[in-house]
Amino acid sequence: MEIAMIGLGKMGGNMAQRLLKGGHRVVGVDRSPEISRQLAAEHGLVAAFSAAEAVAALSAPRAVWVMVPSGEATEAVVNELAGLLAPGDTIIDGGNTFYKDDIRRARALEPKGIHYVDAGTSGGVWGLAEGYSLMVGGNEQVIERLRTIFEALAPAQDKGWGRVGPVGAGHFVKMVHNGIEYGLMEAYAEGFEIMHAKQEFGLDLEQISQIWRYGSVVRSWLLDLTADALAKDQDLGHIKGWVADSGEGRWTVAEAIDLDVPAPVITLALQQRFISRQEESYAAKLLAAMRNEFGGHAIKTE
Repeated sequence: MEIAMIGLGKMGGNMAQRLLKGGHRVVGVDRSPEISRQLAAEHGLVAAFSAAEAVAALSAPRAVWVMVPSGEATEAVVNELAGLLAPGDTIIDGGNTFYKDDIRRARALEPKGIHYVDAGTSGGVWGLAEGYSLMVGGNEQVIERLRTIFEALAPAQDKGWGRVGPVGAGHFVKMVHNGIEYGLMEAYAEGFEIMHAKQEFGLDLEQISQIWRYGSVVRSWLLDLTADALAKDQDLGHIKGWVADSGEGRWTVAEAIDLDVPAPVITLALQQRFISRQEESYAAKLLAAMRNEFGGHAIKTE
């Protein structure tokens, strides 16, 4: 089967390579022509230098995978493709799009006869070797026609991927997946900080992470990655404690509020990321001032 890949950054490029290894013909476009040329020379990708050129290189019915940053960039590519594709063609959005945007785009494309599939994609930089976890939303018949694409990207043909529901469901499930990830990461971070603070035991955190990787109920891929990081530098002296968020944690918390579902762990994990970005906390200063006012508790001054 053949497919166009719009966006050949680290993840998109790795996905293109995995598709090529699976025997698919891949036409690739990136804003940097050099990336397209490099993948063409090294892996057999068909280089294209515009969406129009990529679409023209495919046979009908065509499938185009969009792997660009969510938001305005994805919106622009989808709108451009809407004017290039024909009835029966399919757009697959593999980025971290907000699921309500998927539903809106699918409705806008429906009168043109263009199918829309949202594929929540997890695997990061390890996906090339390990395969990607794919949560796919869209029409059953359309997804079945694209089956070999998802099978080539997944860890195995029958593992790590599946249709989870109609359009929007794929990115909704990926959104919750990322919210859970926030909570797991925060729990690991807090646990290791407690051990790091217990100075009198002289704990070897890298050793402990390695012990937990085997047989423990808290073993996971995130723990494997934690062990890798601790093996490089237990004190993490080269890293600033500033943690970004991609937006999906926020969406998960907002959705929990809309659905009246309690999600305290994910919510607090998101809030901890916000705290990490403050050089100085006005709220913490005010707390100290209040304690001083009502109880005469000591305060630290600059």
